[in-house]
Amino acid sequence: MTDTAARRPERPRSEQGVRRFGRVNWLGLRTLAEREVRRFMAVWTQTLLAPLVTAGLFLLIFTLAVGTRRGEVMGVSFLHFLAPGILMMTVIQNSFANVSSSIVISKVQGNIVDTLMPPLSAAELVAGYLAGGIARGIFVAIAIMLILFPFIGLGVANPVMALVWVALGGAFLGSLALVAGVFANKFDQIAAITNFIVTPLSFLSGTFYSLETLPPFMRALSHANPVFYLIDGLRHAVLGVSDSSPWLGFGVVVAATILMAGVAWWMFRTGYRLKA
Repeated sequence: MTDTAARRPERPRSEQGVRRFGRVNWLGLRTLAEREVRRFMAVWTQTLLAPLVTAGLFLLIFTLAVGTRRGEVMGVSFLHFLAPGILMMTVIQNSFANVSSSIVISKVQGNIVDTLMPPLSAAELVAGYLAGGIARGIFVAIAIMLILFPFIGLGVANPVMALVWVALGGAFLGSLALVAGVFANKFDQIAAITNFIVTPLSFLSGTFYSLETLPPFMRALSHANPVFYLIDGLRHAVLGVSDSSPWLGFGVVVAATILMAGVAWWMFRTGYRLKA
């Protein structure tokens, strides 16, 4: 062995055989993201078709129960006002379910170590899981916009911005799902988080009403809910009307997503409730 070879530092085991571009393990990140997408695509009737049917039932029930008696809201028909809110509500619920179930199932089955052992950094793990949640949200949103919106005579004023808001919704609820999934050790705990946190956030966020109809206290409380800005931003992209500034909402949602993703990164970085 030459002196040069003897002085050459040995590469850590975690980096041996890893294809990297810069400091990112792109191969590992892509593999994790593909696994998450294939996981929900394998049961598409449950993960894509069922949300489409649920959103259609919401629109049908409100049409039959309220009809034209509700009048216009913010200058548009009540049914058109309702549609973007139901779309975003469906997106965020499915994004949350996709990411949280993936983490909790792995923890319950004891194979979470298969995800933690590969040479993936905490940031790469967060990005890989979020990719699956965002993808499921986008697929659900496209299905609703292409299949349900034409039936109610609704178009999309700005399709690009609508997809941006859908992706933001998937990212925020996906980040929240990562934190919830890591914290939960069994299905009962993740179900409690869904019922007592995610569902109230989505229902009490202007999905079915304009904030102008609320008393001042409830209106101020709604403005502290990031999901309100997601629904309001998507409504502006679809209809061109909103309760608040879309740019303010964009800033709030991005900040909330960064905060939740940062908490998730810390959990993966430290192994909080992941390592024995």
